[in-house]
Amino acid sequence: MPRRPSLSRRLRTASRWPAGVALTSWRYMWRTTPFHRSETVGTWAQDGPPALAEGVNHDELQHAHAGAGPLFHRVYRARIRGTAVSPEELVGAIAVDPDRVAPSEFASFNKLLGDERGMRVGDEYVVRMPGPWDGPVRVVDRTATSFRFATLDGHLEAGQIDFSARRDRLLEFRIESWARSGDRLSDLLYDRLRMSKEIQLHMWTSMLERVAELSGGRLTGGIEIRTRRVDE
Repeated sequence: MPRRPSLSRRLRTASRWPAGVALTSWRYMWRTTPFHRSETVGTWAQDGPPALAEGVNHDELQHAHAGAGPLFHRVYRARIRGTAVSPEELVGAIAVDPDRVAPSEFASFNKLLGDERGMRVGDEYVVRMPGPWDGPVRVVDRTATSFRFATLDGHLEAGQIDFSARRDRLLEFRIESWARSGDRLSDLLYDRLRMSKEIQLHMWTSMLERVAELSGGRLTGGIEIRTRRVDE
């Protein structure tokens, strides 16, 4: 199946743009979840993306070293109380249908390759967003408590992103990314103008809020966003 949407799909998606952006902006301004943000200097040795397992298909992967601008190693962390759901159950439910926790008024996960009943290494998705923001990805790692995507050609970013859960005293869900901009224009929008950076932050923090809802629990202590920046 083609990763680029058909003309009819693009027109339907574009028709949601004004309402989607308006609703997203409204929620962004009025959300009450506290954020704890920090940005520090990192190094490639400590903050580069994890190595891919042997046997993973590298065709059309958009590796971080081929991107533009600084590398950003970001961790979004949420702790959830009041739920008996296990990390395995939570990740399993999301892996079957990532759209269950996606901010659907602005973005949606469409599976292009693989069984609809689950998620395996080699499966491919595209994150559909209004305008020219489609993000094709491939599953490059899958465990009982995590799954990881790598970006494909045409994505705004070059790198990897991991979704995982664990339980200590509380249930914790993390989104961890290692990525550079896909090209110089994307770097301008992300790092210089910070437009894409704030949209991305809103998307992943909204996802964490929905993960908490899916678990049947509630967030405690807000959402932690830690960024380590590695300049070229």
